[in-house]
Amino acid sequence: MSKIPILILTGPTAVGKTKLSIELAKKYDAEIVSADSMQIYKYMDIGSAKVTTEEMENIPHHMIDIVEPDVNFSVSEFRALAIEKIKKIHSRGKLSIVTGGTGLYLNSLIYDMDFGNTFSDEYIRDELRDILNKNGIEYLHDILKSYSSDVASRIHPNNTKRVIRAIEVFKLGGDFGDFSNDLKPNDSFDVKIVVLNRDRNVLYNRINLRVDLMFDIGLVEEVERLRNMGYSKELVSMKGIGYKEILDVFDGLTDMESAKNLIKQKSRNYAKRQITWFKKYDDALWLDLDKYSEAIDQIKLIDEYV
Repeated sequence: MSKIPILILTGPTAVGKTKLSIELAKKYDAEIVSADSMQIYKYMDIGSAKVTTEEMENIPHHMIDIVEPDVNFSVSEFRALAIEKIKKIHSRGKLSIVTGGTGLYLNSLIYDMDFGNTFSDEYIRDELRDILNKNGIEYLHDILKSYSSDVASRIHPNNTKRVIRAIEVFKLGGDFGDFSNDLKPNDSFDVKIVVLNRDRNVLYNRINLRVDLMFDIGLVEEVERLRNMGYSKELVSMKGIGYKEILDVFDGLTDMESAKNLIKQKSRNYAKRQITWFKKYDDALWLDLDKYSEAIDQIKLIDEYV
């Protein structure tokens, strides 16, 4: 059976994936499959930089607004649903362009993963260690409780290593069986990966400006609306960058200006981790959007690569 072709368009947050993905979809008569772990949630639009209806330009988008904010959506669930969408898109004679920056989501499509025996992943552990350093072990243990109070009750909060490992397993959608780091390519897909990047100072400035814009267009009101709907800061979704910090303002733990600066800092740190992650993709085409600023040049280079 022939492999289904998919084009993965990824890159750090705020690099400019959305605009180029639309241009490519129009050129290739493609549909877009989101690979963003925050954009799966309904009602969380501004903080996740979700593509707007106007920006879509009538291009079909999938894997956006699919679950409520109180749902713990695992990587294995993403993989199953995304593969189903990709196969349906292929059956219509169209190309799937997978767009997003969540590394675990991308890996679940690029590689043939067995989520019954969950592999370990340094990227997600680094994220959890970062949370530990910033917020302490009790906060991390509360994250574990949000996945399973039963598992959390069996792991002492001071056992940092086990707490991190347990959250890692839940995030990967697996169980506590054997672990394997042997990633094999997914035989179902013919994958081409394009990584968008910019000069670090340019990227960081874009991130800072995006956060300012989020506040201008109603991020604070969005978080308040979610809280009024009953979605609390204990939820995995509400721990996302931009949401947790504003909830802390509502709880009197910080002021709004400090929260905004922290959101910028965390977003920049996240972008740095994303770039490190994408460097693992040996066969990827890296496209410098500062050098090739015109869409026509970007598409030409991608044409040659694909």
